[in-house]
Amino acid sequence: MKRRALITAMACLPLFGAGLAQAQSYPTKTITMIVPFAAGGPTDTVARLLAQSMGTKLKQQIIVENVGGAGGTIGAARAAKATPDGYTIFLHHIGHSTAPALYRKLSYNAIDSFEPIGLVTDVPMTVVARKDFPAKDFKEMLAYVKANKTKVTYANAGLGSASHLCGMLFMSAIQTDLTTVPYKGTGPAMNDLLGGQVDFMCDQTTNTTSQIKGGKIKVYGVTTKTRVPSMPDVPTLNEAGLPGFEVAVWHGMYAPKGTPKPVIDTLVGALQVALKDPAVKQRFADLGTEPVDAKRATPEALRSHLKADIDRWAPIISKAGVYAD
Repeated sequence: MKRRALITAMACLPLFGAGLAQAQSYPTKTITMIVPFAAGGPTDTVARLLAQSMGTKLKQQIIVENVGGAGGTIGAARAAKATPDGYTIFLHHIGHSTAPALYRKLSYNAIDSFEPIGLVTDVPMTVVARKDFPAKDFKEMLAYVKANKTKVTYANAGLGSASHLCGMLFMSAIQTDLTTVPYKGTGPAMNDLLGGQVDFMCDQTTNTTSQIKGGKIKVYGVTTKTRVPSMPDVPTLNEAGLPGFEVAVWHGMYAPKGTPKPVIDTLVGALQVALKDPAVKQRFADLGTEPVDAKRATPEALRSHLKADIDRWAPIISKAGVYAD
């Protein structure tokens, strides 16, 4: 028995040595961070901030690849099928937890096809409208929307996107169906809002703050329990007249299933350093959000949060009867 145990232990040594060597040498080339939405959107903004800071820590360039479409599921599928060697990572938001309920057929499993790295940030959302929208505050906006119903156009970044989910909850809360206009990402949707082609949307502060402060769009409220420090004069929807309405967009980072643990540990370390980077924290603050604390920027925290959110959204989406093939 001792001889057999010794032989087994010796057989494992090469594997352990290979994993250790990989951890010590990783990374040796450029890393790709897949973002499942168009360039210029809020998730893309978060990704590029992280890519720069993490790349400095890892001493390798991290390039952002935008793989948009189908509410983030095309990019997620690309990431799930990537070689699990640490040179492809994946940043997604709350939509990763709603895809299993929204899409009847997925080529990946939201939990089992990925190795979680850690949570990144919780981003508030804002209800915003074109600059010349007639309502001066949320009370008037609500009255206008209810009076005009399907004549009012609501833009979103596609099925399963954060803006789609926020809009779905908003229409449910006010018990009014509006005409929705889906786009392939929040960037294109914002462009049309700025151009006056659509009436309003619900979008993350990372994408709306500069436009609001520049007076290019109207803002009617934020979707969190408390006001956003960077926009203290903007009321919460709860304060403005929609009691109990709350939604924030959390972001998480993943790697393909099977990525070696030593590599994951290295990426976790780089993520945690990036989230403490004063430049990242300041830029997040400018955009109305902040990094999560170190305890949440871990694989265990992200895995638990993802599973809980999948369980939370499944009955809501099922009740709404919104699905995609």
